[in-house]
Amino acid sequence: MTRGTTNPNRLRRCDRWLAGPAAWRLRRATGRPPVVVDLGYGASPVTAVELHDRLRRVRPDVEVVGIEIDPERVAAGRPLERPGLTFRRGGFEVPLEGGRRATVVRAFNVLRQYAEEEVADAWATVRDRLNPDGLLVDGTCDELGRLSTWVAVEPDAGPVSLSLSWHLGGLAQPSVIAERLPKALIHRNIPGEAVHGYLADLDRHWERSAGHAAYGVRQRFLATAQAMRDSGWPLLDGPSRWRLGELTVDWSAVAPASGSLRHQGP
Repeated sequence: MTRGTTNPNRLRRCDRWLAGPAAWRLRRATGRPPVVVDLGYGASPVTAVELHDRLRRVRPDVEVVGIEIDPERVAAGRPLERPGLTFRRGGFEVPLEGGRRATVVRAFNVLRQYAEEEVADAWATVRDRLNPDGLLVDGTCDELGRLSTWVAVEPDAGPVSLSLSWHLGGLAQPSVIAERLPKALIHRNIPGEAVHGYLADLDRHWERSAGHAAYGVRQRFLATAQAMRDSGWPLLDGPSRWRLGELTVDWSAVAPASGSLRHQGP
């Protein structure tokens, strides 16, 4: 269940989101320090180290636990342990010391190795290990972290949002990110599915915003995002995140049309 090659700084876009819009979950934790899990961190423990560095700026006493199924990878992380950073063996059951529950479980480039029909069960297993304000972040990115996507999954509500994050320099069209969609959506990028319509609208508004490119790619992206909101897409963020090349939309707007991951709310 683990990813292989793990480049330094590869997960910076998701980490920035965890330390930004999702940081309230860490700040709200009372009693014992919040636990954040880097699940399936891969051949190198660097992403767990980076996650700890970034999140302790938000919550200095945060405890990051790197969890891997491969004992050799766990052993490779042990020399890097320090106060607030540990490594242990495990999988989706998220085995934490003393039966503690996690505030955040970040599982990046893990479920892409599974079949789509296995995603719901994996999510359910992890959701059972979250505290009430907890969050599972199931994501995928390219090798350098320039294209990154993730689904936010809550313990009771299930999937609540989809975030897409681009390196804006040299961006030809937003839909290039389609090949990095999470497993829950990557096979749904076909006509008739909501996520296909979402990406198509992004491309359309990107083209219509071409005139803003004279002021820089960031201004073009801001105009694209505003046009998406104006056209009715339920974006959950605003210009401060758009400037970073990041868009978060309500899950109900992009959920699969069928299967166990379809939107079942009102």
